[in-house]
Amino acid sequence: MKRLFRSSQDKMICGVCGGIAEYFNIDPTLIRLALVLISCLSFGTMIIAYIVAAIIMPQA
Repeated sequence: MKRLFRSSQDKMICGVCGGIAEYFNIDPTLIRLALVLISCLSFGTMIIAYIVAAIIMPQA
């Protein structure tokens, strides 16, 4: 069973995007670009979701 963790190796700020990329086995840069694009389109709502995910997701 796969579990979602914050990445300890591939992190820029908190490791949330790196952890999501490891879970789905894709490039973390794509996750980071999607986060920035969605944040711009949703007037910053994704930034709040990122902060919540950083608090909730356990460290790997």
